[in-house]
Amino acid sequence: MDVLDVARWQFGITTVYHFLMVPLTIGLGILVAVMHTMWVRTDKPEWLRMTRFWGRVYLINFVLGVATGLVQEFQFGLAWSEYSRFVGDVFGSLLALEALLAFFLESTFLGLWIFGWGRIPKKLHLAALWAAVIGSVVSAYFIIAANSWMQHPVGVAVSEDGRPVQVDFLAVLTNNTALAAFSHAIVAALMVAGALLVGVGLWHLRRRKLADRPTTDVDHAVWRRSVRLGGWVSLAAFALVALTGDWQGKLMYQQQPLKMSSAEALCETEAPASFSIFAWGKLGSNECDDVHSITVPYLLSYLAHGDFSTAVPGVNELQERYGEVYGETYPDDPSRFGALAGEEIDYTPLLGVTYWSFRLMIGMGAVSAGVAAYALWATRRGRVPTWRIGVYGALLAVAAPFVANATGWIFTEMGRQPFVVYPNPDVPVDEQVWFFTAQAVSPGISATEVWTSLIALTAVYGALAVVELWLITRFVRRGVTTGDGAPTPGHPPDADRPADRDDDVLSFAY
Repeated sequence: MDVLDVARWQFGITTVYHFLMVPLTIGLGILVAVMHTMWVRTDKPEWLRMTRFWGRVYLINFVLGVATGLVQEFQFGLAWSEYSRFVGDVFGSLLALEALLAFFLESTFLGLWIFGWGRIPKKLHLAALWAAVIGSVVSAYFIIAANSWMQHPVGVAVSEDGRPVQVDFLAVLTNNTALAAFSHAIVAALMVAGALLVGVGLWHLRRRKLADRPTTDVDHAVWRRSVRLGGWVSLAAFALVALTGDWQGKLMYQQQPLKMSSAEALCETEAPASFSIFAWGKLGSNECDDVHSITVPYLLSYLAHGDFSTAVPGVNELQERYGEVYGETYPDDPSRFGALAGEEIDYTPLLGVTYWSFRLMIGMGAVSAGVAAYALWATRRGRVPTWRIGVYGALLAVAAPFVANATGWIFTEMGRQPFVVYPNPDVPVDEQVWFFTAQAVSPGISATEVWTSLIALTAVYGALAVVELWLITRFVRRGVTTGDGAPTPGHPPDADRPADRDDDVLSFAY
């Protein structure tokens, strides 16, 4: 592989790995804040124990997420310096606000929450957690606004040297692509957190049932409330994911029609257009004419435009159209385009990746919703499920929304290739901003250097994954304990209270 391919693999691996932690941090943070709020309002011990238990899981994931996220911005300068120069005028303000405002808010108030147990007033302690959670959400918005600008560049003018210069920061912040992507990401994060509550809660309920433990104690209430809360959140989030996904699909039809056609392996223009359920043929080689599908008539037209008759352009037509507008070959300049200089431009993203990542995203989301529905049904009216397949299936299905989130981002990013900054079709061609991925790599960097960093980062990330899984598994298996209640905020800790068994691993947390 040449340096471009290796650099793309490095960015893809590290980014997807980091993004596995992002939705859990956002979604679980919101739910832990809800649990803490319920404890402050009701003073019921089960809500306190839920806050303590799920708060530990949240903190483990938060710490590992920060560690893996640091690499992302370093990569811009290491392997993608030309990209950094091109987007710097736009990204500078967004990333500065994310670091100085959102992350500062998040980390400062999270520290107050961690160390505030028993030291600050009850409601002020709760407010600190909500401030940290809001900081996470705001941080996500700035990052998504930056990514959405790459998908649909707005609020800029083209300078004399061809670089985008930001002229309307508000337009960048209110980009309709950003609003749709942000709403989609937040409800998808809630699906991740809900699935975790369902899977772990059902496992503990079954284990307690088989051990003949009482169903009237606080611990039973902890797991039952966790399952019920996670189940309802997952189902509501799935409905909202569908709605926000429909919004994104209609924007995709307007802004990146080739991404939509590739996601459906739609080779020729159809009116009305059918939605593909299953495709076979030469998807992996991008030979679109040798692709066959089982389809649902009219559905793609509705997803694209809201009616059942609109024509959806096919891959072959769009490939020809893009070639006429943006050029059929890369400029013959090896210093800027490397091995692709002078080569024909394939404007069609990898059909196999876009087609199947889109379906994995939808399918895994549906699996998560189905498990949530089962959990709510199995725990109705105080029931405790003991069906081994159902309970362990729910535990394994915790991975489903993670896969859905990851494949959704893969589809979003891979579907805009060969552009790293996609042209905005809403403005005249001579005013459009676009940037090919082939010209975004740092000049002078070798494939060996990127391979070295790729192997090193993969090894470090693998070690961090082992640490996170070990910590989370340890806490999940142990569950809540009688000593898991924190001292009531506003009152000094009890010096005679036995030390919590978690202090040997997470003494920094409480």
